[in-house]
Amino acid sequence: MTSNLQVVHPFEEVAKHNHKGDCWLIISGKMDLLNQLRAGDRSHEQCRCSCPNLSTQRVDGRFKVYDVTSFLDDHPGGDEVLITATGKDATDDFEDVGHSDSAREMMSKYLVGEVDSSTIPAREYYKPPSKASSAPNQSPGILAKILQFLVPLLIVGLAFALRQFTKKDQ
Repeated sequence: MTSNLQVVHPFEEVAKHNHKGDCWLIISGKMDLLNQLRAGDRSHEQCRCSCPNLSTQRVDGRFKVYDVTSFLDDHPGGDEVLITATGKDATDDFEDVGHSDSAREMMSKYLVGEVDSSTIPAREYYKPPSKASSAPNQSPGILAKILQFLVPLLIVGLAFALRQFTKKDQ
């Protein structure tokens, strides 16, 4: 496993492996913190990240690459789930499902290296438009203000005239 970690792939290369015949996933480096602590490997970084209610924490932050092509047909969720997770950081998708410990252990045989972190594009987050960004000089024009006043006045006037006209006929 450590020899695979020596291979560093650019993100663009990993993103090309995105179909049924060739499927690579990027999952952030995670380790089972409790198992590491039981084994006596208690580095400062691991202990600092520990949380009493969670057994797994992001401690090394590296993005590992897994070639899951041979596993596509065996995946319990189907191959489409894995294929749609290609070309991006699939860590959240992986964690949201709640994989078992045996599934996490199985990942090591599919490990093919890491992603060069300098080639990973920044995540785009949705930013709601702020009110300050709208141009203040786009206020309704004088014509719009006049129409807002005249149209209701015209409707009331027509209703009054119609009432007077129908009253005279009776």
